[in-house]
Amino acid sequence: MVELFTLQAVACTEFNQTMPFELRDFRQPAADLAGQSILVTGGTGSFGKAFVRHVLATQKPRKLIVFSRDEQKQYDMARELPEDRFPAMRYFIGDVRDESRLELAMRDVDVVVHAAAMKIVPTAEYNPFECILTNVHGAENVVKATLRTRVRKVVALSTDKAANPINLYGASKLASDKIFVAANNLSGENGAKFAVVRYGNVIGSRGSVVPLFRDLVARGEKDLPITDPRMTRFWITLEQGVDFVLSSLALMQGGELFVPKIPSIRMTDLATTLAPGLKHRAIGIRPGEKLHEVMITEDDSRATYDLGDRYMIRPPNEYWSETRAVELGAKLVAEGFRYASDTNAEMLGDDAIAQLLAASGA
Repeated sequence: MVELFTLQAVACTEFNQTMPFELRDFRQPAADLAGQSILVTGGTGSFGKAFVRHVLATQKPRKLIVFSRDEQKQYDMARELPEDRFPAMRYFIGDVRDESRLELAMRDVDVVVHAAAMKIVPTAEYNPFECILTNVHGAENVVKATLRTRVRKVVALSTDKAANPINLYGASKLASDKIFVAANNLSGENGAKFAVVRYGNVIGSRGSVVPLFRDLVARGEKDLPITDPRMTRFWITLEQGVDFVLSSLALMQGGELFVPKIPSIRMTDLATTLAPGLKHRAIGIRPGEKLHEVMITEDDSRATYDLGDRYMIRPPNEYWSETRAVELGAKLVAEGFRYASDTNAEMLGDDAIAQLLAASGA
């Protein structure tokens, strides 16, 4: 596997500013979607659009269905990727809250990538009923519709906020994760397979702090708001996220939760890299916000395997085979292992942050 940096990291040490930076490559093993029908819930979001463009460029799917509830975004996307130029494309208006509509959309579908979610933490805190309807009942509806159709594989996108959640968004995604893992019990040994991918903040995506900071700089602000100078976060590029989902699709046998090895960044360092001349203004942690993010807890460590470029949390299901882990060369991590943004071995310095931003186009 390609390492993030050319020098090996020592736990809890910051990478030297002069080290060459290289994004970790999550393209292997490659998923083969040739001739298959794929449906993407939340297909007009940042991830959905990137996923669709990548699959169109690298695969030859029979159908590639964008499922979302925003007709304007679908209209705009259909202008960029029209069906006459991309005959595999389909655009399906629908909401994951609507089980019957999902079932209609999944007819003759082989693979589902579930990216639809209510993701903004303060919005979820203020609108809890809406968050539960989309993130929890939506997950339940995806599972039920899958079990009634010919879908063979489902990969659901999760978040670092689902591990030891303190906000409703994280709690709702933890519930969603549990639903998808347990769905393998309902489908049986020869039925549809469900897996989950969990990763951190996506650089430059809608709602990310990077476009916010850039906008504040462009407006001539004299300082940048920092919730807490100690805050750290995991970061991944949109392209890495797409590659990680596809390779996890190829790896899964059902019930796994995959976590990529990605770098952490101190928010003060990110702000300094984006605007070296501006001061930072501490505004305090918002309701439901963590100081540091965790993707694997100590309690999960007993079921966590190291696959080189990622971690895999095995399901508690009896049907899951250890043989697959052996084939992949996976090794159990030490009991008590914790994968958190503040103790991550890959903590980026200013130069590496600048290279990461450039590589992601953010």
